[in-house]
Amino acid sequence: MTDSKTDVSSPDRDRISLAEDYEVRDWSKSLGVSEERLREAVAAVGNSSDKVREYLKQ
Repeated sequence: MTDSKTDVSSPDRDRISLAEDYEVRDWSKSLGVSEERLREAVAAVGNSSDKVREYLKQ
């Protein structure tokens, strides 16, 4: 299944996809971190946006 840019329902918004350049760019900007830091956080805690936010607060 492909990632639909028009489907912004909760499951799509609650997950960070590192496979899509625009998502990496948008999440990095939204969270105020570099791409490298975002990738580190996702590798550490998974792709849940809530868990990534908590990780980045530490």
